[in-house]
Amino acid sequence: MINNLIILAGGASSRMKKESTLKGLSEKAVRQANTRNKGLIEIGEKNTPFLHYLLHNAKTAGYLNIYIVIAEKDDLFQAVYGKNEVNNSYKGLTISFVRQHIVNGRSKPQGTADALYQALEQYPILTKSSFVVCNCDNLYSTKVFTALKKVNSRNALIGYDREGLNFSSERIGKFALMKIDEDGYLMDIIEKPSPEEALSYQDEFGKLRVSMNIFKFDGSLFYPFLKNCPIHPERDEKELPTALLKMIREKDYNVKVIPISEHVIDLTSKDDISIVEKYLKKNYPVGLKWE
Repeated sequence: MINNLIILAGGASSRMKKESTLKGLSEKAVRQANTRNKGLIEIGEKNTPFLHYLLHNAKTAGYLNIYIVIAEKDDLFQAVYGKNEVNNSYKGLTISFVRQHIVNGRSKPQGTADALYQALEQYPILTKSSFVVCNCDNLYSTKVFTALKKVNSRNALIGYDREGLNFSSERIGKFALMKIDEDGYLMDIIEKPSPEEALSYQDEFGKLRVSMNIFKFDGSLFYPFLKNCPIHPERDEKELPTALLKMIREKDYNVKVIPISEHVIDLTSKDDISIVEKYLKKNYPVGLKWE
């Protein structure tokens, strides 16, 4: 079993900084959404950073070593989770930071594959280890963290049942779909399929599976593909799915798709803040219990 978790929190959060289409957000919520990383936006009456909930679920599943990828000049994460770059003790977790440096000639980070590559460069032990990697702005359940911890495959990802995701049909329709073989291994990831095309990607259970960007990787196998990941022609970033598919096609390494049917709380934009607050109030009525 593995106990390493890498959390990607170095992005520019551009969608969070856009104006909300909803009314009623507090001045504090708007200010934090405009100035903080999404994981550090304080939610609810106890002003708990959103990332606390993710860390709590990961710890409950048995993850101990946490690596948080942050912007190269960020200092707020260290104000919350520990002043040292390496091996901060927080609620029974060991938290270290990865600085996602901006490549010369760019104004913003180069994407999720670059973030993970820089993590493995700064902590070479990860190139010889297995780990889980996920976003900082999604609240993945303890069930999901446990499933990735226990799976026997060296590389895996969660395949969420599209019907189990409680998002608008417009939002769900933009999610990429997985093509999975009869043994449950990933074959392809299809971006923006039409409704007619989508029907051909049902798995053995008749479900359409989408990724919410939580993966398990063997560092020794995946590192070369992170290092040589091509830039997406439209989004101008190095993305984890691109590196993942390159690994499958060039080396034929198996990547297990773990089927899960449940919603994933997502904190992408200001419009999500009130939804997240309602969810946390219902599902964590007494706050977080770390012990």
